[in-house]
Amino acid sequence: MGNPLLDISAVVDDDFLVRYDVKVNNAIIAEDKHLPMYEEIIKKYNVEYIAGGATQNSIKVAQWMLQIPGATSYMGCIGKDKFGEEMKKSIKAAGVNVHYLEDESVATGTCAVCVVGGERSLIANLAAANCYKSDHLKQQENWALVEKAKFFYIAGFFLTVSPDSIQLVAEHAAANNKIFMMNLSAAFICEFFRDPQEKALAYADYIFGNETEARTFSKVHGWETDNVEEIAIKLSQWPKASGTYKRITVITQGPDPVIVAEDGKVKKFPVILLPKEKLVDTNGAGDAFVGGFISQLVKGKPLEDCVKAGCYASNVVIQRSGCTFPEKPDFH
Repeated sequence: MGNPLLDISAVVDDDFLVRYDVKVNNAIIAEDKHLPMYEEIIKKYNVEYIAGGATQNSIKVAQWMLQIPGATSYMGCIGKDKFGEEMKKSIKAAGVNVHYLEDESVATGTCAVCVVGGERSLIANLAAANCYKSDHLKQQENWALVEKAKFFYIAGFFLTVSPDSIQLVAEHAAANNKIFMMNLSAAFICEFFRDPQEKALAYADYIFGNETEARTFSKVHGWETDNVEEIAIKLSQWPKASGTYKRITVITQGPDPVIVAEDGKVKKFPVILLPKEKLVDTNGAGDAFVGGFISQLVKGKPLEDCVKAGCYASNVVIQRSGCTFPEKPDFH
């Protein structure tokens, strides 16, 4: 479950970022001052529309890596409009089984993906994505998906929308010995949604994040360390609501090794390095990593294979515009 957003992706210039007070490589929710940027980006730049939103990206990539039709399902809220139709077309073509809540009163959420020098900045205008209600999740045909699933992944962004939906799924997973996974997602989630985040993370068997989010989490919780390895260990030892599985923390660091913490120890895995001239944009790199990782986890593969698949998927995605990929994966 997550916030389905139609990515409006374009290569922009530094001046555009400065004018709208946007930092490079950041992810934020649009404020009033950002709203004119959506019109401007469409008018001034060469834009691409891609079905996005962090969780939807990850599930698309997992589905692509698995190559088993309908192996994955996704829920979130969209509007009944042309962007909503674009989204449905795009995600169904990807083979994901979608059960959207469709809201007639609000526009489909969009995300401005501003690319400068290969680095992306995300400004999300949640709109309909903000209107998801747990009543939709509780409907028989939707809850049936939850009962059928063995693995759950929800990005931290959904904490701003429907923490009660997250809690329902988390508690179901704990009660039925299923795997529940979450992502720290963004520094602002760690800072401003601390209570719902703590509540949900207590159920997480896997926590994903990047080095910036990990350091923000550490600062918010007064851990007084910037050392990503130490933070990963502390996160893996965070109190847990269900004792079936030990928690594993997976922190990506861009071109630096992936850090995996379990049992109080850290393992590091190198990423696939990419020459700068092959980098198209980093949008969706972290989401793709999670999708690749999950695709092997659900097959019962060892942790090392899961990380390799994550690195493979993100390497593919950063060589293309947006979170997109070729027809078939070439992962062995």
